[in-house]
Amino acid sequence: MVQVGFVYNALVPDAPGLIDSLVTSLNLKSASWVCSAEDLPELDRLDDTNLIVVAGGDGTILKTVHVIAPFAIPIVAVNMGRVGFMSELSVGDAAERLPAYLNGDMRIERRMMLCATVTASDGREVLTAHALNDVVVGRGGVASLMDIATKVDGEPMTRYRSDAVVVATATGSTGYALSAGAQIFFPEARVVIVQPVAPHTGLRDGLVLPDDAVVELEPVSRGAASLSVDGLADVDLAKGSVVKIVRSEHEALFLRARPPATFWGDLTSRLGLVYNLTPPRQ
Repeated sequence: MVQVGFVYNALVPDAPGLIDSLVTSLNLKSASWVCSAEDLPELDRLDDTNLIVVAGGDGTILKTVHVIAPFAIPIVAVNMGRVGFMSELSVGDAAERLPAYLNGDMRIERRMMLCATVTASDGREVLTAHALNDVVVGRGGVASLMDIATKVDGEPMTRYRSDAVVVATATGSTGYALSAGAQIFFPEARVVIVQPVAPHTGLRDGLVLPDDAVVELEPVSRGAASLSVDGLADVDLAKGSVVKIVRSEHEALFLRARPPATFWGDLTSRLGLVYNLTPPRQ
């Protein structure tokens, strides 16, 4: 029997009610579990879960992926957020369309993730975290420029003087990296994007690296620096810390009913770039 997990954003008032209605309408009370995204890390039922339905926005999906990625459980998302880049279902059509996903006839979209390791000045590894969108090193507390020494595959590449440096996946190219001026990539592309935020001097353009690249970021300015992983939490970086970023051993899996090319139409719609494509009359 398929075991289905339902994860919701507890801060969205309508999310628990939507989940309850889906569980009832799909007759899944005996073959499912329900959990908020905040409580998901404490759940011990992921080993026998075949599919997870997420009700929320992209932030809820990111929180869910952080927990379930080691278990290789696919996700189908119901958008209850503002943009919903990673969602395929709406609240209005979820009950009608979900049975097709439960039947296992959908394609699996595999998205690359990153792994960031923080090494202290004495060589100790103090933190390891996985990201679906991006890893960001920037100024902690006060918004001001900082110097970030950057290496690629062990070779010194540049010293960014900027607000921050974003290292992103193709999925993250439509997030913080996009707002910083990076290009948009197809979500299943295997690339590592290095993008400075508001660079003051030096290399101003972003880089696109192969997925086996090793990127190292070291804040070398005076003052506090911080690390952000998928924008979910900031971690202070002690002086002399180095953040090493590589491709993660995990992937984020999404079930998709529509062909891959629909990503581009969804992208322009969600960014508000909808044009009239009807050819003019002669």
